[in-house]
Amino acid sequence: MNHYFHNISGGNTRSLLPSALAAILDGIAKVVPAALLADIFNTIYLSFAEPETGLNLGRMWTVSVILLIWLVVEYAAYSYLYDKTYKAAYGLAASGRLSLAEHIRHLSLGFFGRRDPGDITNLLLSDYGQVEQTISHNVPQLISAVMLPVLALAGLLFVDWRMALAMFAAMPFGVLLLWLTDSLQARLSENHVRAKNEAASRLQEYLSGIREIKAHNMGGKRFERLRLSFDELKRASIRLEGIMGPMIMGAMLLTRSGLTLMIVTGSYSLAGGKLTLPVFLLFLLVGTKIFEPLTVVLMNYGEIRYSAYSARRIMDVRQEQPLQGSGSIPSGAPIVFEHVTFGYDARKPVLKDLSFTIQPHTITALVGPSGSGKSTVTRLIARFWEIQEGTISIGSQPLSGADPEQLLSEISMVFQDVYLFQDTIGNNIRIGNMKATQAEIEAAAMRACCHEFITALPQGYDTPVGEGGSTLSGGEKQRVSIARALLKDASIVLLDEATASLDPENETAVQQAINELVADKTVILIAHRLKTIRNADKIIVLDQGELAEEGTHEELLEHHGLYEKLWDTQQGAEGWRVK
Repeated sequence: MNHYFHNISGGNTRSLLPSALAAILDGIAKVVPAALLADIFNTIYLSFAEPETGLNLGRMWTVSVILLIWLVVEYAAYSYLYDKTYKAAYGLAASGRLSLAEHIRHLSLGFFGRRDPGDITNLLLSDYGQVEQTISHNVPQLISAVMLPVLALAGLLFVDWRMALAMFAAMPFGVLLLWLTDSLQARLSENHVRAKNEAASRLQEYLSGIREIKAHNMGGKRFERLRLSFDELKRASIRLEGIMGPMIMGAMLLTRSGLTLMIVTGSYSLAGGKLTLPVFLLFLLVGTKIFEPLTVVLMNYGEIRYSAYSARRIMDVRQEQPLQGSGSIPSGAPIVFEHVTFGYDARKPVLKDLSFTIQPHTITALVGPSGSGKSTVTRLIARFWEIQEGTISIGSQPLSGADPEQLLSEISMVFQDVYLFQDTIGNNIRIGNMKATQAEIEAAAMRACCHEFITALPQGYDTPVGEGGSTLSGGEKQRVSIARALLKDASIVLLDEATASLDPENETAVQQAINELVADKTVILIAHRLKTIRNADKIIVLDQGELAEEGTHEELLEHHGLYEKLWDTQQGAEGWRVK
């Protein structure tokens, strides 16, 4: 049970204490009226059993007033429960989502390669929603349902031990049935969550790829993966409800049968003169109040166990180790690869025993056939992944011991596929430096050759760009991305084929923006069109993850190696025409 509360609270079990205390107080507040009613019945009973004493009206009035006052106390207890429970639940879920998102941000990209995007989305939304529901509704009910029988049994044993034992005699059997089905419930919950994540992933894939689906006429029955995932979700849902429902109902009936057993025992004792009617009524009233929260908890038991699996999934991600390091990266230092071996799958290396040096304030181009590891080199410089063998250093600081945040502060990146957030153009540029003023944003936009088209938009820098930058052209997005990098003003610039898919007019504008960006910086760029990197200070040629050759454009042509073959192939392709 401690493990359960630890998981659903995200390791912050103490945050549940106020709502737990409030639940106990609320439960006790609901039992007291039953005892007061029993006292009223006892007073009336005595007036008939002992006619000479008459009806004690003073006691009747006193208990009635206490009952009315207690209604106010019960309302206050419920209000306290409501306030503490829901504040704790929604506050814990909100802060938990944010802290988990921040934790995920510090993980290596290898984590995302192992997890489906739909799975991570469900983790932050659906799983946390399940935990939020449990903390706000099920946990108070669970605590009240557990504590009240214990307190009631302790008190009622002094009234009549036979009736008290009869009331709770069947409860262990109900608990035993739930305990025996616990592993089955966990397995069904796990299968259901897996099916739900698969369906969410396939739906996300369907919506993201709707253009290709339309273009290839894959709608309807042709997109089988989506249909199959929802069919599996349907089957998993039916199995979860159909198998666990009868078992939970069985446990509920077993537990509530204690009330029936108590009535039978009480009737027998009442008939034999061993029990008075007021005591019998007391057990009836208290028993009803006790078994009511128990019934509610048992009805929601499946949801409670389901949330346990959701909480475990959240805790599993929290236990993923973020990138470690505290070393400082020097500005304007060489970048050195020494015998680096790396693979996204450790069994299939992408880079093999790779060694080279990039001098500061120079332009270094990475070229080579597709799949030779060019993009991987830039990602490793940014420490998106950890290498398996060798060392990557900037100055005297190995990246494996560097502070990841400080490292990224020294690096600006411009990728071929630019992603813009669903916000204004101005705020998308401000990502480069969140403290930048509007004047600094506009100055960066001017240098990136995008100020003109931004000011021509209806709302200028306050124009929303749509998710992913869907309202802008490829060239416009590239220039906004370069404006970001200019605003960041980092000492190392990584360019991943930033002009590959642009038309000639946009390419000229983007190239001019890049020239502004790379001035007096250490630049590593990936190039497929070799004519764009003829003037690079160094060209590193990769082939199947290995260093094939390096040097200037002229030196590599004189070497008559792979670079010359690539150059000749591209030169020949420039004259190609559609016949």
